[in-house]
Amino acid sequence: MKFYKNIDKLVVVSIFCYTIFVKGEEMKKKFLIIFGIVFAVILTSAVTFALTNPALEKNNKPSDYKIGIKYDEALKSDKPMLALLYVDWCGYCLRFMPKYKTVSNIYKDKFNVVMLNAEDPANKALVEDVALSGFPTLYIIDPKYDNRVLLNNAIYMDLKKLRVELDRYLRIRGLLDSVPAK
Repeated sequence: MKFYKNIDKLVVVSIFCYTIFVKGEEMKKKFLIIFGIVFAVILTSAVTFALTNPALEKNNKPSDYKIGIKYDEALKSDKPMLALLYVDWCGYCLRFMPKYKTVSNIYKDKFNVVMLNAEDPANKALVEDVALSGFPTLYIIDPKYDNRVLLNNAIYMDLKKLRVELDRYLRIRGLLDSVPAK
């Protein structure tokens, strides 16, 4: 059945070969010129693709991105923490990293941005405490108020929705900060 689907290609190739080998030298020269042009176009396209393809960048896993500060440093601060828990084998985590980098640049003065590899033994206690169900997982951790907020993963890839949630948290935190301590 597959042969019948490709019969048109076989006919074109057969006519082309007949034309080249039966019609003589002039057709061979034309073929070589056309082949050279087509080969140059294909080669140029392949090189351009290789140089501009984002999947071929040096960041082939989430840990290749160096975003934010260390978790221990963030715990010592009064600022809330935006903590990303990831694993290097996770395609969703890798796909989220450019957005996370953008978010970290936007909110670097309001949040301590942290990346935590869930498979790193140093993060074992936190990973067990938050009971991860998938990757990536994004938490707002606020040491000042001993508060953790799990952000819904449905908003991760929508930068506008993610920013709405982060701004909402900052607004609520501002209200808490304005209440006098007893």
